[in-house]
Amino acid sequence: MTDNEIMDLYKAGQQERAFKKIVDSYSERLYWHVRHFLCSHEDTDDLLQEIFLKVWNGLPSFRTESRLYTWLYRIATNEALNFLQKKKVRAALQFESLSREMEVLIDDDPWLNGDELQRALLKAVQKLPKKQQLVFTMRWLEDMSYEDISEILGTSVGALKASYHFAVEKLKSELGKNF
Repeated sequence: MTDNEIMDLYKAGQQERAFKKIVDSYSERLYWHVRHFLCSHEDTDDLLQEIFLKVWNGLPSFRTESRLYTWLYRIATNEALNFLQKKKVRAALQFESLSREMEVLIDDDPWLNGDELQRALLKAVQKLPKKQQLVFTMRWLEDMSYEDISEILGTSVGALKASYHFAVEKLKSELGKNF
């Protein structure tokens, strides 16, 4: 079922059915989108529930000028960033490093079955500035187009390409040290 068909269902008074279609269509994609940032299955699972609650609450005011796909990703991205910001504050209050905590989560993740190079890449991505981390993850790991990323993040395609380039250069430098 297409996004337009889902929204037609919603407008026709079948809100619960439309929402179920959204959850069925986007749960896995949003899970992995958020998981790339949180590095924890449990945190991602919990946050995904909050994301879909926000979607449910936001559907009545959703304007179809934007695409459902990018609207959902914008909500998921914002929620993931808010979650990480709260986690960063908690880590600072405990005099710990959030990037170190994320590295531990990557190393201890039973769901990650990658080799040493994949783990090193994920750790290096965690060290990037947030904007570069977002752009790199969405472009390289999730294979999104610059146009979709632009719509989700509200940034020009040119700026995204620059952020991606800088991220790749930093990752090459970081990974070159380790391998």
